[in-house]
Amino acid sequence: MSEIESPPRRSIVKVVGASMIGTTIEWYDYFLFGLAASLVFNKLFFPGFDPLVGTILALGTFAIGFLARPLGGLVFGHFGDKVGRKKLLVLSLLMMGGATFAMGLLPTYGSIGLAAPLLLILLRLLQGFALGGEWGGAVLMVSEHGDARRRGFWASWPQAGAPGGNLLATGVLAILASVQSDAAFEAWGWRIPFLLSGLLVLIGLWIRLSVAESPVFLEAARKAREQVVPEKPPIVRVLRDGWRQILIASGARFAENVSYYVITAFILVYITTELDLPKAAGLNAVLIGSAIHFVSIPAWGWLSDILGRRIVYIFGASGMLVWSFVLFALLDTTSQGAMVLAVSVGLVLHGAMYAPQAAFFAELFGTRVRYTGASIGYQLASIIAGGLAPLIATALLAATGSSLAISFYVAATCVLTIVAVYLAKETRGSSLGEEHDTEAEAADSAAERAADRASVTT
Repeated sequence: MSEIESPPRRSIVKVVGASMIGTTIEWYDYFLFGLAASLVFNKLFFPGFDPLVGTILALGTFAIGFLARPLGGLVFGHFGDKVGRKKLLVLSLLMMGGATFAMGLLPTYGSIGLAAPLLLILLRLLQGFALGGEWGGAVLMVSEHGDARRRGFWASWPQAGAPGGNLLATGVLAILASVQSDAAFEAWGWRIPFLLSGLLVLIGLWIRLSVAESPVFLEAARKAREQVVPEKPPIVRVLRDGWRQILIASGARFAENVSYYVITAFILVYITTELDLPKAAGLNAVLIGSAIHFVSIPAWGWLSDILGRRIVYIFGASGMLVWSFVLFALLDTTSQGAMVLAVSVGLVLHGAMYAPQAAFFAELFGTRVRYTGASIGYQLASIIAGGLAPLIATALLAATGSSLAISFYVAATCVLTIVAVYLAKETRGSSLGEEHDTEAEAADSAAERAADRASVTT
């Protein structure tokens, strides 16, 4: 099937559903760790420290998972470009689910001492490695099955798996927190959501195995087999010819990644330690905000098909720059309504960056290096952006005693993202069935920016 032709609606809906459900389950596993790190891991795995210091150590294990994500993106991307998207998506789901289920069985520091946090770190690294390969495969399966005209909309649905997973993880923890005492939750209740992952993985695995391989990849693989000269490894080709696209993707990720983890993970620390409010206040705000976020993402994806990827992305980053200062002012009121508003608006603005990201990154790279290039660009920023965001925000709060420094931190990342996306070429409507000439694209992009500057000057 040619990419120009619109795929049968039933076919694309099936692919989108399989990708989104699998992504939701994997993000559930990943976010569950972040929520638990913010709420209980400081007491269970790092006892004996000041509460804020213990929280910083617990969030440090959260950040460690991000170190493995670029490696996972590289390994999964390489084999995904060599043998196909589907096989690697199944493997990533099994790895993530297995690591999360094992966390639910993990003894605490009180039982086995130092081995407990070390095992926690090992399992977190495995989670990060699996998630590093998950994102690229999920969005490419949808992008490469769909048509160019509606790619932004369809590819945004796997992106909705992130708030879907966060919604699921936060909802389970919120229910447990409401029906259990703090003592019961810390003793055994926190294990339930981790063990639940085993059932969710079986469901996701059954759904993913029913989806066909990407037709765009199959066609590119067929042409590659017919070549007389063997192809160089995807990583070699993408670093040689696509390094500029990797930098653009990483820069575009910065504000999106930092703002998301500040809004969904760090504010739980801020609300419970700085504002001295119960866990439920923060969990409920994130729960409602995640539901609104889930709905907003496909809407932003649809809009990116009409207006273009860049304009929607830059609008989200610009709005987040302003909202980073409003966010904490609303939280400081300690009003539940104001906290819900703070989180919800922040996540809607985040959605304006996150929704077009899937199609945007897929359109930056050619088919035979797309999994590798998109995964590296996406995950490279994760180490110093999302992974360190809750840790940096907590450290800034401890050092200054004020949220203002955190607002400036988020705003600075927004400036970086705006510049990166502005320097990119508009990709809406690109054909994924044709290999990209990266040098020609760079020249075209430079020519377009020169024309834009000349037009403004005139």
